[in-house]
Amino acid sequence: MLIVQVFARVHPEFVDAFKAATLDNATHSIQEPGIVRFDVLQQQDDPTRFTLVEAYTTPDAPAAHKATAHYARWRDAVEPMMAEPRTNVKYGDVFVPVA
Repeated sequence: MLIVQVFARVHPEFVDAFKAATLDNATHSIQEPGIVRFDVLQQQDDPTRFTLVEAYTTPDAPAAHKATAHYARWRDAVEPMMAEPRTNVKYGDVFVPVA
């Protein structure tokens, strides 16, 4: 399994719009066969910071995800909302219980 944490910071005036676009993307993403989880987290002490936790079944699944219409819609919608470029860290699973 491949787990990717994506870190995003948006301009304060775009927090609600970013959440709406990201929830749309997440809702569609979890329907993809290569995605196990797609969590959207908002930092409590700084609501402009978000973390997406994406768990994929294979190393190729992220490329398939990025080829979807809902990802392209999200990417294009949130780009002007970013206060800084998104970053990510990739992980391998050690223990990930699946509900």
